[in-house]
Amino acid sequence: MTNGSTATSKSPHQVRFPNESAEYRRARDVLREAEIALRRQVEATAQLRRSLPLGGEVPNVFQEGDDAHPVRLSELFAGKPTLIAYSFMFGPKMDLACPNCTSILDGLDGEAQHVNERASLVVIAKSPIARIRAFAKERGWRGLRLLSSAKNSYNLDYHGEDANGKQMATLNVFARKGSVVRHTYATETQWAPFDPGQDPRHVDSIWPLWNLLDFTPDGRGEDHPKLQYAKSPPV
Repeated sequence: MTNGSTATSKSPHQVRFPNESAEYRRARDVLREAEIALRRQVEATAQLRRSLPLGGEVPNVFQEGDDAHPVRLSELFAGKPTLIAYSFMFGPKMDLACPNCTSILDGLDGEAQHVNERASLVVIAKSPIARIRAFAKERGWRGLRLLSSAKNSYNLDYHGEDANGKQMATLNVFARKGSVVRHTYATETQWAPFDPGQDPRHVDSIWPLWNLLDFTPDGRGEDHPKLQYAKSPPV
């Protein structure tokens, strides 16, 4: 197959696609420069995160497993220096789990085995542990370590809920230095002013759904994830 385009002087590579036009290539060159700038900004932002000083010490006890046995936050590191904790919006007063959080965790469940090679990943919700585990079984989650914060103040302390008990999706990171656990990071942009037409996007970087749809011509659209979808008719 051939295409009718020719390389532009601004292009740093000769990769082309079938039948692409010169107009497409010019627009793609502009986009590529924006993507390169974004790549640099992503790394610069990650470096700022890595450079954060240690935060405050962390005391908390959670419930885990079928028997709801207690486990201290310091025990969750599983020999790793870092603990990543996702606050799952699934409180005891909620009829259903948050569909957005569920979409994120559907993706993270498959990635957990890879993440856990470098850092410990846990999911924390306010519902009783039995209810959390039943929902996880329904979704088919097998890789996520699930914890209940029903009997501690973790959600309120680390902004997994507000003062009125409304559940919030927040990603927190902790570091263990010897016997001391300290807070190092939280997704704080949900409290910053939103740009017009946007939601907080504070956990978007760990959300496969939006990252994938951002590559498409139609983008994210207006619809958010659902817990269930109508089955597509057979083709």
